[in-house]
Amino acid sequence: MIRFTKMHGAGNDYIYINAIDSCPANLPELSNEMSDRHKGVGSDGVVLIMPSDKADFWMRMFNADGSEGEMCGNASRCVAKYVYDKGLTSKRKITLETLAGIKVLEITKVVDEKVREVKVDMGEPSFAPENIPTKSNCEVIDMPISTSLGTLNLTAVGTGNPHGVVIMDSVSDLDIDSIGPEIQNNELFPRKANIEFVRIINRNEIEMRVYERGSGETMACGTGACASVVATSRLGLTDRRATVHLKGGDLQIHWAENNHVYMTGEAATVFEGEYERRF
Repeated sequence: MIRFTKMHGAGNDYIYINAIDSCPANLPELSNEMSDRHKGVGSDGVVLIMPSDKADFWMRMFNADGSEGEMCGNASRCVAKYVYDKGLTSKRKITLETLAGIKVLEITKVVDEKVREVKVDMGEPSFAPENIPTKSNCEVIDMPISTSLGTLNLTAVGTGNPHGVVIMDSVSDLDIDSIGPEIQNNELFPRKANIEFVRIINRNEIEMRVYERGSGETMACGTGACASVVATSRLGLTDRRATVHLKGGDLQIHWAENNHVYMTGEAATVFEGEYERRF
């Protein structure tokens, strides 16, 4: 039996497993199995909280299809809540090792000894092709690409994961399950990318929908929200601090003058349980 905690950050839901003392086998298969919303627990993926010799904890995250992701901003906030609520640390500022480097998590709101809000230093974004990565020989800024919807303009940003940001007049009626994978699999992205579709509301607010690698459309994407504000600010459409409205809730993003991006948002526990593997 595998003990787990179902948690979400702005609706981006993952299954969290304490793997500090022991780690389950066959993690890609486990994530695919447990994430199934009909035959499993149901989630966007599985997150393992593990020991680290570089930081306070190590986070490994697997998408619903079993592929391993470099980083998840919403999941990192939930990791902070998990380790604090369960007494694994008393720190309000926690370092977290990820495949995208070490992130700093700052607990900003505690109610009845339970974490409600976390601020994450997401590090420095990059437009450099080799860091995202893209196959372009220059920065991809507002680049026209041909799609089934006609020509769309794409900005590529690396924020721990590869992202492609597309500005649109409306995102509410978008057939994201069609256009999302089409752009995601564009030859520009050798490792695919999360694709964000963004509507500008004003200089401090945007609306965003996201199609993620390995999971499809999700209720929220923290690294994607960061990428979207960085992209819209670079394009002169928003300020460097903005609220991102997602299907699962709001995230506060600040691209600071030190070039670090800070993301603040909720973290919530849904339920806990035990799972018996089928295979």
